[in-house]
Amino acid sequence: MVTDPVCLMSINPQHAAAMIDYEGKKYYFCSDNCKMKFLAQPSIYLAKAPGMHMTVGVMGSADHNEPEQVKQNAYDLGVALAQKKYILITGACPGLPYECARGTHENRGMSIGISPALSLDEHVHKYDSPSDVYDVIIYTGSGLMGREVTNIRSSDMVIIVGGQSGTLGEFAIAYDEGKLIGVLEGSGGITEQLPALVSSLKKETGARMFYDSNSEALIEKLASYYSSDHYRHPSCFCGE
Repeated sequence: MVTDPVCLMSINPQHAAAMIDYEGKKYYFCSDNCKMKFLAQPSIYLAKAPGMHMTVGVMGSADHNEPEQVKQNAYDLGVALAQKKYILITGACPGLPYECARGTHENRGMSIGISPALSLDEHVHKYDSPSDVYDVIIYTGSGLMGREVTNIRSSDMVIIVGGQSGTLGEFAIAYDEGKLIGVLEGSGGITEQLPALVSSLKKETGARMFYDSNSEALIEKLASYYSSDHYRHPSCFCGE
């Protein structure tokens, strides 16, 4: 249950009449009237029922040799997430997720890394992964494939940036579990094949797809749909 910050009613988030993303946090309301009161004077209500941060999982290529423009696009995505005050979640790996985390970190955003390792030592030496751009690293001990589930289930929405078979596996989990998914067009790898792949899938999971080559525009599309609709059923694990 969550609390409407205006009337203080306890409500099931799936049954909330309205939801907004304000300063990177989620607030739920029993009615549009309460929502409008909040938007008119948010400072009055913010302390009454603190919202939870929106989380965005970024999945993509861990290759060090991606083109410079693609790296820049990933970095720009991290900057845009920091500006929205969303929390970034990645696999704490090198490559494009690292560039995204760097963009978030260097712009005072919060970045969480979900490591496959048991410890920092194993993270750095066994998995040859970075540790310098994360506010928190969670050591799952689950290995490279095992930690993917934690990444995705901890994210309100997932963004695919480039990638190969590993990222395709992450996409498959997100799609099968009904997540809200964004694809950063022009980032190469599987992002070029995803539109055709998705159109061939006949299984309705509740997942919704958005595409854009501009980081800020993609995030706005995802945020708008989450606030208007997807919050009612953010994954297949939510009851009716």
